[in-house]
Amino acid sequence: MSTVVDTTTTPVDIEHIDLISRTEALIPLLQQNAADTEEGRRVHQDNIDALEEAGLFRVSVPRRHGGFEADFGTWLAIEEALGRGDGSTAWAFSLLNIGNWFVGLYGEQAQDEIYGTAGGARTCGVFTPSGTSARVDGGWRVTGKWGFASGSWHANWAMVGFPIVDGDGNPDIGFGMVPVSDYSIEETWFVAGMSGSGSNTVVLEDVFVPDHRVLALGGSAVHGLPTPFTDEYLYQAPFLAPGCLILAGPQLGLARAALDLVIEKAGRRGISYSSYDKQTYAPTVQLAVAEAAAQVEAARALVYTLCAEVTTTVAAGRQLDVADRTRIRVANAYAIKTAREAIRTLVSAHGASSFANANPLQRIWRDSETASRHAFALFETAAEVHGKVLLGVDELPTTLL
Repeated sequence: MSTVVDTTTTPVDIEHIDLISRTEALIPLLQQNAADTEEGRRVHQDNIDALEEAGLFRVSVPRRHGGFEADFGTWLAIEEALGRGDGSTAWAFSLLNIGNWFVGLYGEQAQDEIYGTAGGARTCGVFTPSGTSARVDGGWRVTGKWGFASGSWHANWAMVGFPIVDGDGNPDIGFGMVPVSDYSIEETWFVAGMSGSGSNTVVLEDVFVPDHRVLALGGSAVHGLPTPFTDEYLYQAPFLAPGCLILAGPQLGLARAALDLVIEKAGRRGISYSSYDKQTYAPTVQLAVAEAAAQVEAARALVYTLCAEVTTTVAAGRQLDVADRTRIRVANAYAIKTAREAIRTLVSAHGASSFANANPLQRIWRDSETASRHAFALFETAAEVHGKVLLGVDELPTTLL
């Protein structure tokens, strides 16, 4: 497949096409470092340096803080391109990127503090309301552990969820921003796939989190987001929508990488115990490649359409209701599942050698199988929630909508 951006099938803001081209230029470097990233269980430093030099850690940062304030379709295109090079790098970047976007939902004081970090902000985060908190003058004292903080090795801020109560004594969930000097990282990410994403555990021990760095989930739903910059429409989106969509980018990239690899190898490989000296001529391989290509294109079309819908909706000053949010979540999860199926189809077509350690296809397969089980990416969970909404069931199993 060509590495040239096709704007007819990748609907993104034309202003940011150069960002995508810069990202695609990094694919060979990421491929070269993929094995080392996996073995070292963190994104190779050369990759991080290249992302920084290309300005990619500023993709979701507001323009007034030196960022690109890029639309969600541009995020997806960048994450997809990174996934074609290396799944772990794409995943870590995707989570750090949305962490930086999440900062834009806070009040001006928090934004100035975090976006003003020397060298630029890189924000990892875990939404799960873990740990304990105690109300003190001016903020909260927080203790706890938050697992699966992707990109943790390269972050300088962490967003953690913890229980709080509002001024009326009602329970709520607070999302607190904590600088790297206030937390430690417990190395817990020992996994079969996405090994290099650095999705370790963030640990806080009686850390003070001031009020201006705490965003109340329920309070924001009732009273609006703390950010005073309401003309910056990208930061008015309900966080679940982009929070789900970013998980598709790496998966789409992995699927395209698998398709490229199998097509490239087919002309140089035969099929054991058959008369085919080249897989290219075998109808089973032809059908498998065609099916996988169709699955990849279908998944891409669906997710880019969802990104465009979220972007245009918030740009028009409208909000997505609960039914829209759950629909977007399940449709995105279906696209991720479809991309995963494409990779499975390609692995079978390629044969047993897919699983040789030296074959990048086995790492692509493992990364896909692991990433597609993220709670926001899992189709079965998303389908349950949306099914309840469609059927008029009032009690939903989650408040993260």
